[in-house]
Amino acid sequence: MKGIADTGFIVAFLNRDDRYHEWAVDLARGLKEPLLTCEAVLAEAAFHLGSTDRVLSLVRDELLRVAFDVHGNLDQLEDLAHRYKDRKPDLADLCLIRMSELLPRHQVITVDINDFRVYRRNRREAIPMLNPPNA
Repeated sequence: MKGIADTGFIVAFLNRDDRYHEWAVDLARGLKEPLLTCEAVLAEAAFHLGSTDRVLSLVRDELLRVAFDVHGNLDQLEDLAHRYKDRKPDLADLCLIRMSELLPRHQVITVDINDFRVYRRNRREAIPMLNPPNA
């Protein structure tokens, strides 16, 4: 499976008390290659978990790979920020939308289905998502 990891997946994977922990662990067990993500997602996850070390360990252990350059996608990120300004998207969400545009065969792995059902890649296409049941 080719995937793009959102903050909620990382938090669920590392937090045994998270309601989606088992889902995240089961998903990770089946991976054959690292999930791609961006630095903004790593920063959010570290904040929510209160642990930079634990988040960085996922990069070190190759569960995650940073695969996005904000500077190289600045125009597109600004366009997305303007388009979705009514939803007040954070930088992580904007980066994931853009990553989905650049990597159309990858699913966004998220627990945040409300926003990602609204967001569109390439202006019209629904973003393929992988979510826990009952998210």
